[in-house]
Parts: sequence; structure tokens; C-alpha cells
Amino acid sequence: MGLSSVTNGLVLQGIDKRYGQVLAVSDVNLTLPPGQFVCFLGPSGCGKTTLLRIIAGLEMPSAGRVRLDDKDITDRPAHQRNFGMVFQSLALFPHLSVGENIAYSLRIRGVDRAARRRKVEELLELVRMPGLAERHVSQLSGGQRQRVAIARALALEPKLFLLDEPLSALDAKLREAMQVELRLLQKRLGITTILVTHDQREAMTMSDLVVVMDQGRVQQVGPPLDIYRRPANSFVAQFIGISNLLPAVMDGGDRLTVAGALFTVAGERPASGERPMSGGRVTLSIRPEDVHLFAGTQTGPNRLPGTVTFVRDVGASVETYVDVGGETVVQVAAPKDRPPVSAGDMATVELPAESCVLLRE
Repeated sequence: MGLSSVTNGLVLQGIDKRYGQVLAVSDVNLTLPPGQFVCFLGPSGCGKTTLLRIIAGLEMPSAGRVRLDDKDITDRPAHQRNFGMVFQSLALFPHLSVGENIAYSLRIRGVDRAARRRKVEELLELVRMPGLAERHVSQLSGGQRQRVAIARALALEPKLFLLDEPLSALDAKLREAMQVELRLLQKRLGITTILVTHDQREAMTMSDLVVVMDQGRVQQVGPPLDIYRRPANSFVAQFIGISNLLPAVMDGGDRLTVAGALFTVAGERPASGERPMSGGRVTLSIRPEDVHLFAGTQTGPNRLPGTVTFVRDVGASVETYVDVGGETVVQVAAPKDRPPVSAGDMATVELPAESCVLLRE
């Protein structure tokens, strides 16, 4: 989703950010509708936190403008933007109680004590920590500290809620529970929320809209399932889940040559438009769960013979790795559908035409 005629919501226009000779964010153009949960997703150093800090007003862009509800806020200081933010470190005040931490911004704004107390009680109910206003921060668990940081960020009823990898320090089970809680809280409040994460599972779980970034640039924007099913390029296909990527050459129309075999593709066209002409090089992308696997050598449309190199049983699923002409194809199946093959066996992989996505090189 690029620039559009939408006036409500957050609009980033041509955002660049340089640190000396390093271009941390390059030509970012985004329109983020109000009330959505948006994830900035990408590897470390891709520019996602820098972009969040530009939105928050903690960094100034080297070029471009930031607009909110059709008002230019690029030069507005952070404390005048009325945004709530939760940092990776949480940044709670260790010498203050839970209630004092939550009420801190209200006290700075001159809100009277009775109103502050009511707001603290309301927010503690909201984050499922009723009655803990007097508890010391040092007495809290990791998940409770997380909730206090969220409550504090929501105290001023912000227009935007910004989160910079706030769940990264939690153990896996608590992290997944907090993902669900945070998503339900956002839906309940209807507040526009932007979460920075490098965890694709987190982005898939929580977001209405995913912004995939790499090397300072936006690679793709869309609903999580759209990005999963229709990656715009090889980076997105590999970063969102697991994808088999096979070099191929177009052979005219919907046909192409893969590992010496003629294939038919009925899946999505490249994100950039029409399919390349005959002889054009492309990458065929298919998800492991869409691959069919048979024991032995079997002929048929979109099938490749190969050798099983590794089988990994992770309980909920079984991953089978097959070498086909020097390329590895991974197939994933439920335990009850486990293919009857072991490492060293001959096998045949089938890549259904309707599950294949073409990516331009």
C-alpha cells in the first residue's frame, strides 16, 4: 500500500535518513490507515527502528515529510505528538511504584491526584493487573513489567501507539501469550499501533498490515497472508516463513524449465506485473507445505526426481529435504501424512502448478 488519497491516518512521504555516508532509511512512502495494527518487519539493521523513531519524533528525517490526519508533523517535537511508545528496555522508573510509573506523564501534565488515581485503576484493569498500583517495580515478573510499560504508554490516550521490539526479552511461551493479549487490547481500543519486530511469526500473529524492510527500503506491504502467499521477491519469500526457491527459465506462456524439466505454472504472476518473455530468468517459489512427496521415481507434470538427504521430525510436523539436481526442496507434512522415505532413498517431489509463485531475478 503506497501513497493514496487517504487523508486520515499516518502518511510517510519520501523518507530518507542518513548518518554520515550511511543511508539507514531510503525513499520510504507509506500510507497507514487509522485503527490498524501494523508491523515493521525485517532483520537487524534494516532501518525499521530508525523509521519508528522518525514517526515518534525522536529522529529527524534527512528528507521527506511525516503527516498525520492530513497535518504535517515532521517538525513537531516528540513531546507534542501525543504518541505512546514502549521501548525494548521498557524504561520503567525503578524508584517508583507501579501506579506512579503509570501516572508519571499525567502528573507532568498537571492532572490532579484523584483523576490520576482513577486513570491508573482503569489502566491496571485494562492490562489485567488490578490492585497492584502500590507494588514496587522490582517485585514484578517480566510479563507484569511489560503490562506496566503498556499501561504507562496508554495513559495519555495517544493517537499512535509505537512499540520497539517490546517482547524480545520474554521467554517463548510468555512472549506468545503477550502477543495475543496485545492484539486483543489493540482491537478493544481501536488505536493505530506500529510494532517493530524481526520475528515473522509475531508479525503474522498480530498484524493487519506488514511492512517488510531490508537495507533501509520497503520490500513489500500488505496483509500477512497476502505477503506469505504472494511474496514480491526472494528476500520476502525467505524472510516470511520458509520457501523453496528454484532457478528457472521461462519457456513461453505459463511454461518454464526447472532443473531440466518442463513445468506449468498457474500461480501468481510476479508482483512487478506480466511474466517475463521466453528465455527470461525467474525464480520459482513454493512453500514446503504445498509440496507433494512420493517414494521412488514417479513421472508426471511438475515432478522432479531426487534423493532424500535429511528427515527432521519436530513433533507437530515432519520436514523432508530432497536434493533435485543440486537444488534442495523441503517438504513439510503432518505426522499422519509422513512420507514413507528415509535419508538416502530415491523420491519424487511434485510442485503443484497452482501453488507456484514466480519471482523476477
